[in-house]
Amino acid sequence: MTDKMKWTREPEKYKISDERIEIVTEPHTDLWQRTYYHFRNDNAPVLQIETDEKYFSFIVKTDFTDSHHRFDQCGIVMYLDSENWLKASVEYENEEFQHLGSVVTNHGYSDWATTAIPSDVKVIWYRFSRREDDYCIESSHDGVNFTQMRVCHVWEGKDMIRFGIYACSPEDSSFKAVFTDMKISECAWKAHDGQQPD
Repeated sequence: MTDKMKWTREPEKYKISDERIEIVTEPHTDLWQRTYYHFRNDNAPVLQIETDEKYFSFIVKTDFTDSHHRFDQCGIVMYLDSENWLKASVEYENEEFQHLGSVVTNHGYSDWATTAIPSDVKVIWYRFSRREDDYCIESSHDGVNFTQMRVCHVWEGKDMIRFGIYACSPEDSSFKAVFTDMKISECAWKAHDGQQPD
């Protein structure tokens, strides 16, 4: 899989093998657009695969043991362009807690949905699933049992997309993010069965 992935903003320090990707983040890198803070950040390194497949799931294990500074983050991403993307990650906050969350950016405006988790969690699996132009993001502590983080619509995500991994450090810090256990499978996010018109 790694041989099919391409960089958007290649970082200075990284290692890629068939089974493992390491990214060393650079200070003051992030992805965010406008909402609430009003600033715009669009300089995080992103490594992705391109596809027009409408139904699939992508799983990756993230290890952020080296993360130690506020807002340090690594996770999954679907980056289409600077104003249309989504990401999910754990963002370090302090020695007591950190944020497991996701951001969806449509037409240049970001949202941010989070839940607090203990700061001693250092490994999270993510599952990113596509059903046409709707998307589901899930997380797991063991790579087996996944919990939904969010379901969303991406307005520009209906045809060819790019998806993969990212890591960044919005403040003056740097850490090594490790990605393993990557795989693409048939869509694990099943069609809704219940209310009309399903």
